Amino acid sequence: MYKEGIPKLAKFCQFFCYYVKKKLIWFSIFFESNKNILVKLFTIKRGRYNRPFLHTAAIGVLSIGVIASPFLADTFPIFATERSGLEVGPSVLGQSIVVGEDVFKTNVSQKPRDKVIIYNVQKGDTVSTIAEKFSSSDNLISSDTIRWANDLKNDNITVGDELMILPVSGVEHKVAKGDSVYSIAKKYNTDPQKIVDFPFNDFANPETFALVEGQKLIVPDGVMPSAKPYIRQKVYIAQGPASGSSVLTWPVRGGVSQFASWYHMALDITADVATLIVAAQDGVVTGVNIGGWNNGYGTSVWVSDGNGLESHYAHLGLVNVSVGEKVERGVTVIGSIGMTGRTTGPHVHFEIRKNGVLVNPLSYLQ
Repeated sequence: MYKEGIPKLAKFCQFFCYYVKKKLIWFSIFFESNKNILVKLFTIKRGRYNRPFLHTAAIGVLSIGVIASPFLADTFPIFATERSGLEVGPSVLGQSIVVGEDVFKTNVSQKPRDKVIIYNVQKGDTVSTIAEKFSSSDNLISSDTIRWANDLKNDNITVGDELMILPVSGVEHKVAKGDSVYSIAKKYNTDPQKIVDFPFNDFANPETFALVEGQKLIVPDGVMPSAKPYIRQKVYIAQGPASGSSVLTWPVRGGVSQFASWYHMALDITADVATLIVAAQDGVVTGVNIGGWNNGYGTSVWVSDGNGLESHYAHLGLVNVSVGEKVERGVTVIGSIGMTGRTTGPHVHFEIRKNGVLVNPLSYLQ
């Protein structure tokens, strides 16, 4: 009986290997004939799933930490004691935990919002007070933003009404077929660079700003077409290099297309391609990056005075200095206006850091 079973098992194994081999060959042929479709799909969608991937990875890491921490604490008690600098003794372990009256109080986080939220109108609310409620020192939400988002013809609101509140002043736009950041910016009378710089706007391709039909974009400082003519804040003109007592001088003469905000702590100064840019401060060139994406900055130059004040010039076309070279405020040409990196038009992205922290450049300029 045993000997008769061996040929049958051998035949089964032979048939099984033949079957698996046949399926693998079929799958290989199918994959080769259809892989171009997958490549095109992932190329078009590139960058769209960055956020879900990062969120999933973060949750995975946290889950591993939560699962592993009890085992680490039991196996290596030093993690539970020396890490906090406390000695855990019998007297400490025997004490009761005392909590205050506000143990269940929830503190609202002040971190920047990445999406539109729904607000229920409370007693005493007006459009202007709601705008103030969601504004901060570095992020003002205008009353018009609330009116446009909720299609309000006037300021009549009642308790219980649900209002959409945008994360910044402007409008929300649903992408239609044929839309681009340029056409959207033109429609809402704003600068396309503001759409690109808003950190929570997603693009199918971050380098070309490709959009997906149906997705929603926040358009900072956008104005509804029905609201035109609309009174905007006075246009600020960068005066260019000048002598004086201020800490810094303007690196180039042009228009300020974007001011400092919580998500864009810099000034965007527009000028024609090849317009010369001078050093805004006395100091030494500490960094030069020529070509490449460079986290969106493109070709860039960094200058430091050695005392914690550093200026950064991004999206340059050409560079005229090298690392270690001394530069003179308002005199030394460090480069020229270009369109490198994450940019929708010719301008210099001008940043100031004080002791490594980004600050509003206007505080240091004339």
